[in-house]
Amino acid sequence: MATKSSRQVSEAPESANLAALAKLATASYETLERDLRATIATLEGQALRFETAVDNISQGICFFDADERLILCNRRYAEIYRIAPEQLRPGLMLADIVELRVAAGTSAMAADGYLALARSVNSANHSRVWSNELTDGRTIQICHQPMADGSWVATHEDITELIANRQIVDERISLQTLIDWVPDYLWVKDTQSRFVVVNRALAADSGREKTSDMIGLTDFDLHAPELARTFHAVEQNVLRSGRPMVDEEEFVVDASGSGKWLSSTKVPLRNAQNEIFGLVGIAHDITARKQADVLRDGQAQILEMIAMSAPLEEVLTRLMRLVESQLTGIFGSVLLLDKDGVHLRHGAAPNLAKDYTSAIDGVAIGPKTGSCGTAVYRRAPVIVTDIMQDPLWEDYRELASPYGYRSCWSTPILSHQGAVLGVFAMYSMTVRGPVEAETRLIDFTTRIAGIAIERKLAEDQIHFMANHDVLTGLPNRALLEDRLSQAVLYAQRYDRWVTVLFIDLDNFKLVNDTLGHNAGDELLKIVAGRMVECVRATDTVVRLGGDEFVIVLFDQPANADLISETLQKIRAAIAEPVHLGEHRLRATASIGIANYPKDGTDPDMLLANADAAMYRAKEFGRDNFQFYAPEFNIRTQEKFVLQEELRNGLAHSEFTLLYQPQVDLRSGRIFAVEALIRWKHPMRGMVAPDAFIPTAEETGLIVPIGDWVLHEACRQNKEWQDAGLPPMTVCVNVSARQFREKNLIGRVVDALSASGLEARYLEVEVTESLIMQDIDVAVATMNALQNLGVQISIDDFGTGYSSLSALKTFPVARLKIDKSFINDLATDENDQAVASAVISLGQKLNLRVIAEGVETDDQVAFLRENNCDEMQGYHFSKPISAQDIEKLLGGPKD
Repeated sequence: MATKSSRQVSEAPESANLAALAKLATASYETLERDLRATIATLEGQALRFETAVDNISQGICFFDADERLILCNRRYAEIYRIAPEQLRPGLMLADIVELRVAAGTSAMAADGYLALARSVNSANHSRVWSNELTDGRTIQICHQPMADGSWVATHEDITELIANRQIVDERISLQTLIDWVPDYLWVKDTQSRFVVVNRALAADSGREKTSDMIGLTDFDLHAPELARTFHAVEQNVLRSGRPMVDEEEFVVDASGSGKWLSSTKVPLRNAQNEIFGLVGIAHDITARKQADVLRDGQAQILEMIAMSAPLEEVLTRLMRLVESQLTGIFGSVLLLDKDGVHLRHGAAPNLAKDYTSAIDGVAIGPKTGSCGTAVYRRAPVIVTDIMQDPLWEDYRELASPYGYRSCWSTPILSHQGAVLGVFAMYSMTVRGPVEAETRLIDFTTRIAGIAIERKLAEDQIHFMANHDVLTGLPNRALLEDRLSQAVLYAQRYDRWVTVLFIDLDNFKLVNDTLGHNAGDELLKIVAGRMVECVRATDTVVRLGGDEFVIVLFDQPANADLISETLQKIRAAIAEPVHLGEHRLRATASIGIANYPKDGTDPDMLLANADAAMYRAKEFGRDNFQFYAPEFNIRTQEKFVLQEELRNGLAHSEFTLLYQPQVDLRSGRIFAVEALIRWKHPMRGMVAPDAFIPTAEETGLIVPIGDWVLHEACRQNKEWQDAGLPPMTVCVNVSARQFREKNLIGRVVDALSASGLEARYLEVEVTESLIMQDIDVAVATMNALQNLGVQISIDDFGTGYSSLSALKTFPVARLKIDKSFINDLATDENDQAVASAVISLGQKLNLRVIAEGVETDDQVAFLRENNCDEMQGYHFSKPISAQDIEKLLGGPKD
């Protein structure tokens, strides 16, 4: 029993091991089977790709094994011998294929002969190329490559057409020597636009040493793709139509990189059967004639620009472009001699690197200041052939080297009297001096530039003398009228002040009588200079004559304290001691002040009232200033009272908002409303914003008032949406004082959060003049608003001075045409021009344009005709309450 039991125990593990081994063998077999199937699939895919590639080769290809059985051939092989592809299946014997070719009439010889030839070639164990003339007249070139195991591969190519073309060449080969002497380009091409005959001139300019190097090439081998496509299209049109192209101008770039103008003629070639088999072309170089025409026409245009008083920079830029059009690899530059006579300023250099022209702008003249500064210093041309080596460029070569400028030839520009006006320079990227043609252009350019600069200086001098005082150089009465008119117009548009100071020097006659008129003139010049230093560049100091001066303070805030500060500064400057020879004087002045709009609404009235105030100052003992009217202090008191009432109004919720709809001009749909503040004054009733906003802006109260408007507008818009009205945008004006607040973005976020309004339904309106005060800060603020999702529009567009380069950086969605351009839109051509220009500009910048203040059908018609997007104004609706907006939109939806 013990023995039997132990045997059973020993047999059990052996059975388990055999079962595990069987399972492992099965798993291994399955793995091998999967790998085998994957390998087969991969090989089948590779074989398919190989067959596809072979089938798309333009030559016929066939593979045979050592027993002359076909392994593979492509479709082109079957096409060449006119055998159905399905007949050429793998395993077919070569002898059977030859029989198929004999039957198709595409065999060059009897079957036995061809088989013998193939076997003899294959036995040689080296490749061989031969041609067969088929019975159908075609010529087939065969390239036979035997393999070591007795198999072979062969390519078959139909070269019938190529041979025909070569026959053409052979028939004309005797002409090659003759046409090589022709200086013009001469060539023959086949129907595929391949060169078959080329003369030496064309080959050399194409960068080929021999004419034979050109045979078989096309224009795509010689020119840029776009130019080659143009030539190919023209020639194929000649071949298709049979009509020659005669004396057409073409532009090419030769192998050296030089551009050339050619007068080309291309004529189709026909054989005895009148079939076109190619074309012949001849091209004559007319570059010199074209350049002469361009130079002559350009000179006429530039002289016309000078005669028509075109801006000097435009004239010089056109001149530089003209010079550069005549040469290759040359950049032109003009620097103008500054008024100080020691520095050179940028004039024109359209194709020099901008950073480089900025770096040399203001360079001083001297004996070792590059080519230009030295040429002006020497009053003679300076030719520097290598900037990197010439000592004249020692202090400046690091400016030129990053841009690859290697030579610079500078010539001073002189007036007809010999005075230096500036300098003309030619820059080259290679180390060299000017050739004869470039020297001629230098002479031409300096003459024309001298005429343009001298004409501009003369015009400036005439204009200056007509509008300025000869003694002091200050503007005179003629210029005063223009400056004061402009200041008044600006003040009208932006609700600002203009301050006119009428100044009369006290006891000036005594200076003339005791010290002489020369001393009096010197005193006037000194005092004039001091007054100019006391005011801004935008203000104007005028000498009316004698000892009378007028100062126009432009764009003044309605703040008497600021005006008084300026007055005290001017008085102190005038009172500074003046040394006239051995005499030390102290001048004083009587000053009268008139302010727009309180003291006059037109220039004449303001001047007259300021003059009257000046006489009152004299009556009060001289050396003082007087405002035109005593009511000035009353106005100051009124302003103080208004400030307190505004504070109370804000504390007691006396403000309310009206909403004026904005309408899509195409669909008539209301898409937005503008929130407009009103003051429900307890005593004066409803007060328009014009009566209190300027004071609020001036005192800073506009910030809390504007914050209330922002919150209320967002709250009301969200309430409309919750009531079921269609979602629309509410537009809120932001004042200059608000816009400069550092926490403006936080205030907007608070208003949106408190109301629950989505940012996309809020639009902030800023004025054009506001954002131009500090463009960088304005753009940063607008970007922050845009990142919130808030839309931005420019209000009163067209009344400021923003440049296009600045405008395109503003992240705005809409431009609003100022109503001052809309009022007379139906009749005023200037307003029409401005409105249409703003609309066009908006479309170019992908901005929507809205016109405000639209009141008449004629205005609407003009805006629609000019594709304005939107409008706002009494024509559709006056500003109305929130409840009336609901009624206008049809009430809340259930």
